[in-house]
Amino acid sequence: MLLRDYHDAEWGKPIKNARSLWEMLVLESFQAGLSWNTVLQKRENFRKAFAGFDPEKIAQFTEHDVQRLMQDAGIIRSRRKIEATVKNAHAYLQMQAEEEDFADFAWGVAQQNPVKAEHPHALAQTLASEVLSKELKKRGFCFVGPVIVYAWMQAAGMVNGHEPNCFRYHACD
Repeated sequence: MLLRDYHDAEWGKPIKNARSLWEMLVLESFQAGLSWNTVLQKRENFRKAFAGFDPEKIAQFTEHDVQRLMQDAGIIRSRRKIEATVKNAHAYLQMQAEEEDFADFAWGVAQQNPVKAEHPHALAQTLASEVLSKELKKRGFCFVGPVIVYAWMQAAGMVNGHEPNCFRYHACD
């Protein structure tokens, strides 16, 4: 039910707001190796644990905060993913400091490298996700490989991952 509701109302709907895109990238990075349903079930816990996904607050997290999160059964307790989120908050803020909008950047890379596939939902990564992954890493992000980035691009509507016979396909095109 939760997964269906997410699909029907959120997945693939274009996200143009930088903070919302950031939140989705954090969630997608925690999904790596797990089911998306697991992340959805814990989304509100993530929101509380990660200060409402506020990158300024997350960038101030210390080792003590990482330890606290490692004890939080309400989230996915992966040290590597938690530390990546803190590091990525710094990278996000650095982009802001350099007056580079996160949403404009991500959408710009996606639009310059359109996915040309008959069934983009069947792909795990694309040239666009490889390019965007490399560009994120150049800016200091980590745990943003092309597979995670492609899942993020689909979730954020940069790529229409719905099947052509899905009722959401044309709504997200």
